[in-house]
Amino acid sequence: MKFKRIFLIILDSLGVGEADDASSFNDSGANTLGHIKENCHLYVPNLEKIGLLNTLNLSDNQETEAYYTIAKPKNKGKDSLNGHYEIIGTKSDIAYDTFNSGFPFDLLNMIENITGRHVLGNIVCNDNISIINELGERQQNYGSLIVYTSSDSDIQIAAHEDVIPIEKLHEYCKKIRDELSKSDFKIARVIARPFNGTKNNYKLINSARCDFTIKIKTNTLLSKLEQNKYDIIGIGKVNDLYDRVGITKKVKATTNTENTNKLLSIMDKDFTGLCISNLSDFDLMGHFRDKDKYAQLIEEFDVELPMIINKLELNDLLIITADHGNDSTFSGFEHTRENLPVIVYSRAFKNPRKLDSLDTLADIGATIADNFEVATTEIGNSFLDKLS
Repeated sequence: MKFKRIFLIILDSLGVGEADDASSFNDSGANTLGHIKENCHLYVPNLEKIGLLNTLNLSDNQETEAYYTIAKPKNKGKDSLNGHYEIIGTKSDIAYDTFNSGFPFDLLNMIENITGRHVLGNIVCNDNISIINELGERQQNYGSLIVYTSSDSDIQIAAHEDVIPIEKLHEYCKKIRDELSKSDFKIARVIARPFNGTKNNYKLINSARCDFTIKIKTNTLLSKLEQNKYDIIGIGKVNDLYDRVGITKKVKATTNTENTNKLLSIMDKDFTGLCISNLSDFDLMGHFRDKDKYAQLIEEFDVELPMIINKLELNDLLIITADHGNDSTFSGFEHTRENLPVIVYSRAFKNPRKLDSLDTLADIGATIADNFEVATTEIGNSFLDKLS
C-alpha cells in the first residue's frame, strides 16, 4: 500500500470538452469548463496550480503542483450512474431512458397500482420545487403523489410528510424501483422527495431525500475494499448512487459547502481506505443552464481547495475528477458527453506533470485497487506506478 487514505472528489458534471463519441449523443461542441471560462472570466488560481485549466487542451504546465490529464468516457450513457460506476472500474453498458415529454401511461399506471394513490404532475422539472408549489395543496387534499422527472434518467416522487410519512414514501419508491427492475424501462433512479410547509411556503426536506438506483453489480471495487476491512466513506449522494453497497460510513450533505465541510472534518479522523465526495450543486447549475452560478461554484471550490490540501498527510492521495459533462451554455437541459478532468495530488510527489490521456475513467478505480492491493477492477488500468 502506497497511500493510507485516498480522497476522491467528484465535481459532478464538470466536463472539459466533447468526447470522441459526442456526436452520437448530439453533443458535438460541448465543453462545460471551457465555455464557462470563455463566458464568465473565471478566476481559479488554486485550481490553475494543480492543472485543471490545462485539461481543456492538455497543454503543458511546467509549474503544476499535481499530475493532471483527461479521461475518456467508455460507458454507454451520460447519466451519473454511468460515470460513477465507471470511476470505480465497473463496466456500465446501460443507456438509461430519459423522459423529456413526461412518462408514458403504462409507467404511471404501474405507479398507481403499486401505491394505490393517484398521480399528479408528470412533467419535466429541474428545480424540484416549482412543481411542488404548483401541486402541493392538491397533493395534501387528495393524498396523491406528485410525480415528475428531471433531465436525468429518474422518477421523482414528492409528497407532504403530514399526508404520506417519509418512511412510507421511501417504501413506495423502493417498491417502484423493484418493479421497474422487472420491466423494460431502463431508469437509473427513483427519488423520494418529501416536503413540508404550507401553501406558498413549501420546502423540500433534503435530509430525507432517498435515491433508489438500478441494480448494477455487487462485486465492485467498493465491495472488495470492504471485504478487505478498509474504510469506505461516502459523502453526499454517493451512498445512494452506489445503491448502499460497499459504503461503510454514510455522511449526509446536500450542498457543495456542506459537503466540503464534512470532508474537512473527516480528514481530521484516522482511518485507512477511501473517502468519496460528490459535489452535486455543479450539476444543478448545468441543468438550470446558469453559467454564472456554475462559475461562482467553481470559484468557491477554488477557495476551499487550499483547506483540503492543507489537511492532507504525507501518505494521503487526492484525486479530483467528474462523472459527465453538463454544459450550461448548451441547448437543452441534459448532461453532455465530454471528457473528464483527472487531477492527482500528494504532498509526497516530487515531479508532478501532465500524464497521457486515460482511455477510460475506470483507470481511477484500477489505481485505487492497485494502491490497496485488492483484486483488479473489471475494467481499467492502474497508473499508480506513474506517480512519484
